Amino acid sequence: MQEASVDRRTILAGIAGNVMEWYDFAIYGYFAPIIGSHFFPSDDASASVIAAFGVFAAGFLMRPFGSIVFGHIGDKIGRKAALTLSVILMAIPTFLIGVLPDYAVLGLAAPALLVVMRLLQGLSVGGEYTTSIVFLVERAPPKRRAFTGCWSIWGAVAGVLLGSAMGALISNLLTAEELAAWGWRVPFLLGICIGLSGLYLRRHMMEEDAPKEDRPKSPVVEAFRTEWKTMLQIAGFNVVNAVAFYMVFVYAVTWLKETVHVTSAKALDINSLNMLLMLVLIPLAALLADRVGRKPILLAAMAGLILFSYPLFSLMHHHVDAMIFLGQFGFAVLISMIMGTYPTLMAEMAAPRLRVSTISIGYNLCLGLLGGTTPMVAAYLVARTHADLSPAFYLMGAAIVSLLTLLTIKETVGTGLRQRA
Repeated sequence: MQEASVDRRTILAGIAGNVMEWYDFAIYGYFAPIIGSHFFPSDDASASVIAAFGVFAAGFLMRPFGSIVFGHIGDKIGRKAALTLSVILMAIPTFLIGVLPDYAVLGLAAPALLVVMRLLQGLSVGGEYTTSIVFLVERAPPKRRAFTGCWSIWGAVAGVLLGSAMGALISNLLTAEELAAWGWRVPFLLGICIGLSGLYLRRHMMEEDAPKEDRPKSPVVEAFRTEWKTMLQIAGFNVVNAVAFYMVFVYAVTWLKETVHVTSAKALDINSLNMLLMLVLIPLAALLADRVGRKPILLAAMAGLILFSYPLFSLMHHHVDAMIFLGQFGFAVLISMIMGTYPTLMAEMAAPRLRVSTISIGYNLCLGLLGGTTPMVAAYLVARTHADLSPAFYLMGAAIVSLLTLLTIKETVGTGLRQRA
C-alpha cells in the first residue's frame, strides 16, 4: 500500500475487537476482589483475591492455544475471517459472566463455569490482537508503519480505559453494598453492545483478503520449523510489556485499595486519567519511532523501567492523590513508548506468508505465561513478603530480560514489508 494515509474505516475495523476484548479483561481485573468473594468465598480475603486473579491468569494461559487456532485461520483462510470469529468468541462469554449465578447458588459449578468463560475469552484474545496488528501494518504507508500499527494497541488501551471508566462510574453511582451485591455485573452485561458494534464493523468495513496461491498448507507447523528464532525474540522483548501493563494498570487498582487504602472509586479515577493520557502518548511515541527507529525508543523505555520502577512505586505508595497520579503517570510515559513501537516491530520481523502465526505464537507465548499471571504473582509477593513495594522488583527483572533480548534484534525501520496479498 503506497497511499499517504490509511483509510479511517480500515483502522476502525482493525481495532474494534481489541476494544471489546480489553474492556472485558479490564473490568474483570478491577472487580477481582468482589468476584473472588462471590465465586471463591474464603475466610481469608487475600485467598479470594488470589483465586480470582488465578482465573484471570487461566484465560491468558489459553492465549497460546488461541494463537495456534487463529494463526492458522489468519494465514490460511484470511485476516477478516480470523478477526470476525474472534470478536464473536469474546462478546458472548462476557455477557454470560454478567448473568452467571455465584457460589451461593450453584456451589462448585459456579467457579467451574466462570473458568470456562475465561478460557473461551482467552482463546479469542490469542488471535484477535496480533491479527489486527498484521491487518493494519500490511495496509500502512511505508513511512507511517509504526503510527498505523500503534492503533491496534491504542484500541486495546481504549478498551481498558472504557472498562476502568465504567468501573469508576459504577463505583461512584452505587453504594459499596450495591456494588458487591449486583453492581459489578452491569459492565459485563453492557459488553454485548460493544461486541455487536465490533462485529458490524468487521463484517461490513473490512475488505476481503486477496486470494493467494502461496498460502501455506500448515502455517503453524511451518512457522515452528522456520521462524522459531523470530518467535523466541518476539516472546523475549515482550516480557516487559506483559508484566508492566498488567501490573501498573490492572493489578495496581487492587494494590492501591489493599496497601494504600484509597477508595475503589479514587483508584479507578486515577487509573482512568492516566490511561486517557496514554491514548495521547502512544501515537506520539509511534510517530517518533517512524522517525528515529524502533530500537532506540524501546531501549530507552526498558532502561527507564529498570531505573525508575522502584521510585515510581514509592511515589504511588502515598496518601496524597497527586503523588499517586504522578507515580502512575511516570509509568504511563515509559509504557507508552513501548506500546507505540513494538506492534510494528513484530510485523516487520515476521515472514509475510507466516506473519499471523509467527507473531501470534511468539507474542501469546509470553503474554499467556506472564501477562495474566502478573496480578496473581504481584498479590502473592505482597502477601508473602509483607513488602508493599515488592512488585517493583518483578517489573525491573522483566525489563532486564526484554532489554537483553532486544539487543539481539536488528533495527527494522526503513526495511521493506512485503504484502501477503
